[in-house]
Amino acid sequence: MPNTKSAAKAMRQAARRKAYNTITKDKFKSAVKTTKKAITAGTKDVAVETLKAAMAALDKAAKKGVIHKNTASRKKSRLAKAIAKLQ
Repeated sequence: MPNTKSAAKAMRQAARRKAYNTITKDKFKSAVKTTKKAITAGTKDVAVETLKAAMAALDKAAKKGVIHKNTASRKKSRLAKAIAKLQ
């Protein structure tokens, strides 16, 4: 348990940040998963649509500092590359 008021406040803030980060991570992970499923199914139209949502979710996560911007960029690039191979 925290010994000071500031430590107690820091603990509350950390819990709040953790909850926010978890929600944001879940959103982009599920968006990436749906895109990967569309890619493996071979449906290019659906994959392109889900890619837009995945890119938006990754950009938001990177902007808020949940993941590094290069990580978001790498994931977006790999998804786009996989969709380009679908033809």
